Amino acid sequence: MPDLKPVENEQEITRDRLAELLNEDLSREYQAIIAYVVYSQVLKGAAYMNIADQLEIHAKQELDHALIISRQIDYLGKMPVVTPKPVKTSEDPKEMLRFDLDNENETIRNYRLRVRQCEQLCEYAMAEQIRQILVAEQDHQIDLATALGVDVPNLSDSKKDSSTKKK
Repeated sequence: MPDLKPVENEQEITRDRLAELLNEDLSREYQAIIAYVVYSQVLKGAAYMNIADQLEIHAKQELDHALIISRQIDYLGKMPVVTPKPVKTSEDPKEMLRFDLDNENETIRNYRLRVRQCEQLCEYAMAEQIRQILVAEQDHQIDLATALGVDVPNLSDSKKDSSTKKK
């Protein structure tokens, strides 16, 4: 597989490169589906019942996102990938939720960049599709941060989240 140049340094985006990046996003959506399915079933205790129910809903939404991204990759003339990114698991519910929040943060950062890349290629309809996904991903981020009792990470102008414990 050829070495991919860092996304952050790209000034010019091509349709082929956009399809590659969307395939990475698709792998992340698969990861989210798997994680939400598993986490929603293994979270135990009264403190986690509400978030477990939310994670089931998130799993279904992530499947919808995967379908949208797959369609965009096909539109660009490429084949959608079939392999998820690795899914982290833990016996500790808070750690599982932290894994999910970290994944959502990464997804949000990538989709924000993807919108700009689509617009650079004048693919405005595709950018709009990704914006709609971004709305749902930010809702997931809020749900997870709330369940963890942390502030929603500020992902503006930074590569790392700046979540802190609520006082």
